[in-house]
Amino acid sequence: MTERQDTQPWNHNTSSGLDVVEKPPNGNAIPRITVVTPSLNQGRYIEAAIRSVLDQNYPNLEYIVYDGGSTDETIDVLRRYEHRISRVIIKPDDGAADALNKAFAIATGDILAWLNADDLYLPGTLHAIVEAFAANPQAGLIYGEGWYIDEAGVRIEPCRFVRRTFNRRYLVNKDTILQPAAFWQRSVWEQTGSLDTSLRWVFDWEWFIRAHERTTFHYLPRALACYRVQPQALTRTGGLARQLEHGRVTRRYGAWWHPNHMVQQTRRWDAVGRRLTGNRSSLWATIIRLPFSLPRLAAEWLLHGMYMR
Repeated sequence: MTERQDTQPWNHNTSSGLDVVEKPPNGNAIPRITVVTPSLNQGRYIEAAIRSVLDQNYPNLEYIVYDGGSTDETIDVLRRYEHRISRVIIKPDDGAADALNKAFAIATGDILAWLNADDLYLPGTLHAIVEAFAANPQAGLIYGEGWYIDEAGVRIEPCRFVRRTFNRRYLVNKDTILQPAAFWQRSVWEQTGSLDTSLRWVFDWEWFIRAHERTTFHYLPRALACYRVQPQALTRTGGLARQLEHGRVTRRYGAWWHPNHMVQQTRRWDAVGRRLTGNRSSLWATIIRLPFSLPRLAAEWLLHGMYMR
């Protein structure tokens, strides 16, 4: 399958021979939204993600899927939908952050977002976001609520970590933004810069910290997306490596990081995992590995310090 680009919105009127973007009642052309889906061997879930984007029926949508070279059924799924996806790129990358950076580099939208291949948008999300930006012109980034879902797409519980208000200190210590429920103006991406490809686990949170220093965040009290919890999900299986990366980012932005942060994060995911699977494997795995990890933790603190600008 070759790379494909469609420069026109999905729903357009060609009766006059011209492509005319639909307009809202105020007569202004509606904003173009670019959604990017990074993909690698998520064939079991990616069709649901794609459909959740396309079924928004948003008339000025640019949808880009960047696949790093999947070897499962992902490519077959992309072939079925390539006539409706603005651009499908199948090319090796250096991880999800790298794939997203490359996709956003060619994005043409006024509003940008990404949806991982195993997550979902809820119906009406894109229209709600456009209305929210119109009602809050000072906002550079708008974020909302969401749900945890299991492998079958069944809702587990709301993502309770999302906060209506927070300051920089809170954000630097705790990730309070649900990534698939966040959308931002193109100018924010240009001012903030691309995702940090040196990070594997928390590059989204690190980018939100930088963006928060440059623009106004606005909370939308509405569920916008679903975050899928699966046994092999990065944020659950990253374990200690993810916690150490979290600590590095916290120190990078001048905040204190304490081992208790690791315990809090582990408990959060263990609670969700326990409701999903009925076991405490995530928590016990971390507890069992902790004694063997103390030398590495000590090295981190000696090398970078507990507090660092």
